[in-house]
Amino acid sequence: MLAGLGGWLPPRIVDNDELSRHLDTSDEWIRTRTGIGQRHVVDPGMSTVDMAVEAGRRALHSAGSRDVDALVLATATPDQICPASAPQVASRLGLGNIAAFDVNAVCSGFVYALATAAGLISAGAACSVLMVGADAFTTLLNPKDRGTVPIFGDGAGAVVLRAGEPDELGAMGPFDLHSDGDLAELLIVPAGGAKQKTSDNPEDHYFSMQGPAVFRHATARMAESSRTVMERAGWTVSDVDRFIGHQANIRILHATAKQLGLPADSLVVNIERTGNTSAASIPLAMVDAVNDGTLQAGDRVLVSAFGAGLTWGATALRWPDITPG
Repeated sequence: MLAGLGGWLPPRIVDNDELSRHLDTSDEWIRTRTGIGQRHVVDPGMSTVDMAVEAGRRALHSAGSRDVDALVLATATPDQICPASAPQVASRLGLGNIAAFDVNAVCSGFVYALATAAGLISAGAACSVLMVGADAFTTLLNPKDRGTVPIFGDGAGAVVLRAGEPDELGAMGPFDLHSDGDLAELLIVPAGGAKQKTSDNPEDHYFSMQGPAVFRHATARMAESSRTVMERAGWTVSDVDRFIGHQANIRILHATAKQLGLPADSLVVNIERTGNTSAASIPLAMVDAVNDGTLQAGDRVLVSAFGAGLTWGATALRWPDITPG
């Protein structure tokens, strides 16, 4: 069950007007197409691990205990290709020699890592797990690409899961997870991995996205996965109090809600202030929604995400009485 919650954003804020000074864009263009007004960006020298440590510390404080048996880090921007970044996060948090590993499902990473953490607990391999979603995604972007630079920001969000009873507030699940590797080219950084370590074309080292196709797949897949989770949970659309989707684009969120038949006021949205923070977006939205009173204990919450891979998934929970750290 969900027992702790925390988030952290880099202090540097880049608003749309600042981007407009070096990109062929404008505040109106960005807001109309994405719903984003600003994003937080890492300064040189700040890393994914740095952000994950800050968010993790807050989630542990929220949980009221530092006693965790494992740490799962959802990220597509590890500090190094090898080793994984999660052990460094655990070490800096002073958690001892616990199990720690990365999960890379990009913008679906939080949902995938939640399922992984819940599975560790269900299998008896852990009684409590710190799960962090953190990405310095702006480090993957071509600074001249107006199709991606306005969309993404950096940040970290974290939760603590602990063993509990299925009828407790905060109990996680059911989960629904999927992928389609045939469409990997829709969102990709071509170079840097084992297949193509380097490239003479600088563009190959930057993230690229086929926006219209991603929009279609994101809305269809998030809605499909959400329906599956509602059916498994025994919920109807009218049972859902809040829908927390990956904060990729305000139009994707509204289109997904419309496909599901959910009212617009059920959406939890903070993208205007954060941009798309990849694996951090859902927990950061949770933090804001608790702090502003949008999320209340007992609310039936539907969570869904879509990302590169392609990957997508959903889960559901009754919201616990929790205060972010």
